Order: sequence, then C-alpha cells, then structure tokens
Amino acid sequence: MRLFHYPLVFIAIFFFSMGHAQGRFTLSGTITEAASNETMIGITVAIPELGTGVVTNEYGFYSISLPQGTYEVQVSSIGFQNIVRTITLDQDQRINFQLAEEAEQLDEVVVVENVERTNIRKPQMSVNALTAASIKKIPVVLGEADVIKSILLLPGVTSAGEGASGFNVRGGAADQNLILLDEAIVFNSSHLFGFFSVFNPDAIKDIKLYKGGIPARYGGRVSSVLDIYQKEGNSKQFKMNGGIGAVASRLLAEGPLEKDRGAYLIGGRASYAHLFLALADNDNLAYFYDLNTKLNYQLNDRNNLYLSGYFGRDVFGIAESFENTYGNTVANFRWNHLFSDKLFSNLSLIYSDYYYGLELDLLGFQWDSGIRNFNIKYDFKHYLASNFQLSYGINNIYYKFNPGEIRPNREDSGIVPDKLTDKYANEFGAYLEAEQKISAELTVQYGVRWSHFARLGQDEFNRYENDAPVLFNQDFQIYQGANPIRVDNVSRSESLATFNNFEPRVGLSYLINENNSIKASYNHMAQYLHLLSNTSSPTPLDVWTPSGPYAKPQLLDQYAIGYFKNFKNGDYSLETEAFYKDVDNRIDYIDGADLIANNDIEQVILNGDARAYGLELLLRKNNGRLKGWLAYTLSRSEQRTPGRTPEEPGINGGEWYHTPFDKTHDISLNGSYELNGKWSFNGNFLFQTGQPTNYPIGQYEQRGLVVPIYGLRNQERLPAYHRLDVSATLTPLKNTGRNWQAEWTFGIYNLYNRRNAAAINFRENVDTGNNEAVRTSIFGIVPSVTYNFKF
Repeated sequence: MRLFHYPLVFIAIFFFSMGHAQGRFTLSGTITEAASNETMIGITVAIPELGTGVVTNEYGFYSISLPQGTYEVQVSSIGFQNIVRTITLDQDQRINFQLAEEAEQLDEVVVVENVERTNIRKPQMSVNALTAASIKKIPVVLGEADVIKSILLLPGVTSAGEGASGFNVRGGAADQNLILLDEAIVFNSSHLFGFFSVFNPDAIKDIKLYKGGIPARYGGRVSSVLDIYQKEGNSKQFKMNGGIGAVASRLLAEGPLEKDRGAYLIGGRASYAHLFLALADNDNLAYFYDLNTKLNYQLNDRNNLYLSGYFGRDVFGIAESFENTYGNTVANFRWNHLFSDKLFSNLSLIYSDYYYGLELDLLGFQWDSGIRNFNIKYDFKHYLASNFQLSYGINNIYYKFNPGEIRPNREDSGIVPDKLTDKYANEFGAYLEAEQKISAELTVQYGVRWSHFARLGQDEFNRYENDAPVLFNQDFQIYQGANPIRVDNVSRSESLATFNNFEPRVGLSYLINENNSIKASYNHMAQYLHLLSNTSSPTPLDVWTPSGPYAKPQLLDQYAIGYFKNFKNGDYSLETEAFYKDVDNRIDYIDGADLIANNDIEQVILNGDARAYGLELLLRKNNGRLKGWLAYTLSRSEQRTPGRTPEEPGINGGEWYHTPFDKTHDISLNGSYELNGKWSFNGNFLFQTGQPTNYPIGQYEQRGLVVPIYGLRNQERLPAYHRLDVSATLTPLKNTGRNWQAEWTFGIYNLYNRRNAAAINFRENVDTGNNEAVRTSIFGIVPSVTYNFKF
C-alpha cells in the first residue's frame, strides 16, 4: 500500500521546488548541428563556475535555472568545436546554439556520445549508446553495417547464435526487449532471419540500450529497452549518401522543405543476392527491402511537427514450393510544444504493424498472421530547478493479435479456410519521475509507473473446469491439455482479465571525487505480452499472445550496483556492474508442446520463474588514434517451473535449469586505429560460452524406427563460440575540397575460418549404421567490400 503514497511525495516535491526556484532565471534553447540544422541529443551545457549543467533531450532542447549573475556557458561535444559564451542572466533567456564539426575530426565517439565527467555524476546506469558512425566502422558479415550486431559487442548482450535473430540482455529472452524506432514498437528487428537488422544506419541519429535502472517512462518489457531515433533531415541544403555492397545497397536523400524551418529525409535499402541465383537458373528467393522516411517542420519557436515512418519486407522462397513474406510497418506523428522555458512536451500518435505470411504452393494454401497496435502517448519534461527535473506522462496502446488464418491459394486446392481466434488487449500506463541533486556528491533518480492491462473479449474463448487448461496425468506422469467445458463469445467491450501494477524505479549516484563514483539502481517492471516460441531464437513464425486468465504477466525485480571511473583526463574509463534479476510468471512449455497454428495455446503452457545474475566490466579507450573497448560478462541465466501441487513434478522436476540464452563467459574486444587521413583499421574479437542444448542420452527401437531419448532440459552445451573480424577503410585523398566524398571498406568476417556450431544434430550413418553427430555452421570466412559515398 505504500506505493499509493508516491504521487503525494511527488506533489510535495513539486511545490517545494517551485518555491525554491523563485528569484532565479531560466536559460533554455535548442542545440543543432551547424551544417544540417539537425537537433543534437545528449549535448552538454555546463556552467563551470557553479559546477552544474544539463544535457539536451531527444529533441535537442535544454533548460536550466540559475541565480541572477554573469556566467561562462560551455557547450561541448566530442568531434565538434566547443562554444564558450559569457551570458548575463538577469531575466529568462532563450538562446539557441549551433555546433560545427572540428576541422580535423579523427573519429566519432565509440559507445557513448561523449565522455564528459558529468556522466560520472548521472544516476542513470546500465545504459550504453552508439553513434551511426561507430556502427559503420564495426566489421560485420557481408560488409553491411548493422545496429543489432553492433550492440552484441556490449557487456551483458548476447545472441542466440550466428545467423540468429534478436538479442538477449542480461540472461533475458529476446521477447523481453522493448525495441523502439522513433517511439514506435518494432516486433521483429531482423532481416533475412537474423543476418541483418531492420535499422538503416544512414537514417539513425541516436541509439541507447537500457539494460537496468530503466526510466519510468518505459514499460511493457522486463529485460531491456533499445531506443532508436531517426535523423530529422538537413534543413539547410540537399545532401545524399549511400553505399554499394556485396549483397545490398542503400541510398538516403535529405534536404529542406523550407530553409532552416523544415526538412525531409527518405532512405532505402535493398538486397540483390537473389539476382545472382537467377543467373544460375536457380528459382530460389532470399531478399529484403526497407524504406525510412521523416518530415519535420518548425511552426514557431514553441511548436514543431514530425512525421516519421518505416516500411520493410523480407521475401524468402524455394523454387515454386513456398514463399515466405514478413516485415514491419510503423508510422508516428509527433507534436513538440514548449509551454514555457521550463516545460517541454511531446504528443505522439503511433501505428505499428508486424505481418507474417506463408504461401505453400505444394499444398495449395496461404497463411497470414501478425500483430497490430495503435498508441497515443503524451510526455512532459519539467525543468523546475538546476538540481531538480520532473518527467511525467501517459500512454495507451490498443492491440489486435492475429494468430493465423489459412485459406486456399488456387481453385483446385483441397484446403478448407480456417481462422484462429483474434485476440484483443489494451495497455495503459502513467508515470512520474524525478531527477534530483541532493548534494554535491549525491544525485538520485526516482519514480513510479502505473500500468493497467485489460485482456478484451473475443470470439470463442475456452472455459475450463477449475480454470485449469493444463492437467497432470498421474498414470502416465505427463502434462496434457484439458478439454473445455464450454466456449464463450465475449463482447469486445468486456474484459476477460485485468491487471494493475505499480512499477517503482530508483537510481542513485554517489560522487567519490571528480573521477570516481558509485551507482546503484532498482526497478520493478511488468510485461503483458508473451512470445510463443519453441526455438532458442525468434523466428517470423513465432506468435505474440497477451496475458489473460491463463497466462499471467511477467513481473521483474532487478537490482544493480556499479563502480565507475574516468582516468588520464578522460582518455580511459572503467565501468563495472553487478546485477540480479528475478522474473515471476515466465512461460514454460509442457513436453511435446505444439505451438504452431494452435488455437488453444493455453493447453500447452505453464507459468514458471526465471532468474539471472552476473558481473559486467567495460574498459574503454576514448581518445587518440587507437580507440576501443574491452567488455566482459560473467553471468548465469536459469528458469524453473515447479509443480502446482505436491503430486506434480513440474518441468524438469521443478528444478532450476539453464535457459537457452545462458552464456557463462562473454568477451568482446573492439578496436579502431586511425593510421592517417587515408587509412583506418578496425577489428572485433568475440568469445562466448556455448549455448545450452539437449543431446540424446539413449534410444529405443519401435517397429523398426529408432527413437532418441532425451534427459533434462538444457543439460549440454554447444562448443564455445569465437571469431575474429577485421576491416580497413580507404578514404582517397582526392576527397579533399570535393562535393563528392567516397570511401572503400574492405572486411573479413571470421578471419581464421572458425566453424561455429549453430546446432548439432544426431543421425544414423547410412554406411556404417552407427549414430553420429553432425555440426551445422552458418558462416566460415567471409570477405566483403563496400563502396560508400556522399555529396
């Protein structure tokens, strides 16, 4: 019940801060890049005399309240010329700054936007950021720059294997990550089943990955938040850039709608490997394409409008047997309004849709499924004082889930049309969060989010005796689905189940001295959506389902503590964090569960628990010709589903077992070296403990068929995963002074040709009759070359 006192505490703080702010004046404005007028995120505005400062928000806005006086204001960001201006503050002032790139910029910052010591003071922890420039320098398979593959180099982030889609954070499942593109939810982040991500690095402005201490404005997932913002476009002049690679090319154009007031951006990518298949008389298909768009317009000093969108599709087919099409569509209309120099607001109307389609000519049917949502959110940022900022807002998401529909695709098909029951839900959230500097040493960030989830009515909803869709058969000692006692048709205006959760968040930073700090955080979060998948990595065929009477929401408690240090004037930095995560109501599946086209999915799932804990280390070199980082994670990720009664054994005997994404050791080393203005070199080395899996422990023969016997879940592991990637970038000297700028990037993925196991399968050798293990690997050594240009 104490959680109900949170709003009263914030109201008291609010009025105290308003009174405390009297007799002070506000300096506010927007910071943009001089060459393009693009707003800049996370730029530091510091007042050294007072030992205080502020950073710009996601739209380049800053605001700080100071006592009356004359101050030296410093605006700085790595890679840009610092601005130092003396300002006499005797009234509220609105001052916009434009930062120009340094004439001899060697590289953009890797991992974080800047390495200012103020980051030591921030209570936000467990967050990493990447710039588009640093992502483009990281060697990846087939030479295509990739956002998801880049964040896998950060501590606490792993993948389910080579060529696998999605990513895992601190031992969490891929469906526990909230992925946002311009605030819109992206449900599938992969192209070509995980070989590429859906994010075009040319169109990206800012990327942040929150692994813990997640701010109260985010909700709906319990593992991480990947928050990505697209560029807004150049409102000063027309610009174009792109790249031509071995399997895909990209092109992006931007320019002014009205000089210095509005801009547009449009970018596209497409792969063309399937064209080479056609030249070899191969009818198979495997390609993707996507389109990024954005418009922005400044109505006046207090109002800005944005319209952004993304559309992407993947097509995969084998001859005339089948064709698989899937992809995302998102659109977002936003209105920024400045109520005062201290109160910034953003209203967003968002549409997101994920579609999956399969056409199987051999059997004459077409299959369609997907998830669609409409989201309205209103966020406020209140700069009450230099030592106190308040954030608050609401959002409401309406979901429609299409588990699947099958229909004939030709007249002679014997397929009978069928439709799995659509599901509907509504998720509402409201949050209030404060960042407060208590003293010169202690800064805290605290808040609460209230979430309300309603599983709405649907056609044909199964009811079970004692509300138990899964029964335990004592005779055979197995779980099996129960038969419904009736089927209801429930109006969409009614609720099948409702859930309410208060989600407190707190983070603090204690400054030991100017170069050392200790941070700690706690967050409680709820996740109402579940991804139904019996594979270790998401596939397009996986189906999302909402919580309801038979599937409870996942509830997380995460604790983290860390030590942070800058040394040698910020040239080096060290981050160490220990974390512990506990998740209630994590879905588990009964043995033999069938998840594909299952209209009664509640008959094969049980609610269990999950936990993960570990230690992360990140050592960075931030300046000089040689830059890079070393990341190491030691962790454990486990899951269990005990029996519901003393007579039931549960899953795996009710004992903890390794999740498919448990990686004991995870090491990543990234480095970049600027030899001169013409050549630069980059490299990655990765090592991960092998993924948990199951091997047969025996077999029996029945009617001439050999049937393998498996033991408890995830008792074995694949061999350890490791590889080395290198690349070299050539920038011709003739670029100097020309409008056309170009560079060549030469890369080698998996330099020493390590055949990492994606899976190990067992079979009977047809010649000897003996059982044998067969390793399946995706990539060996892969060379690539990419030509990048801009003008």
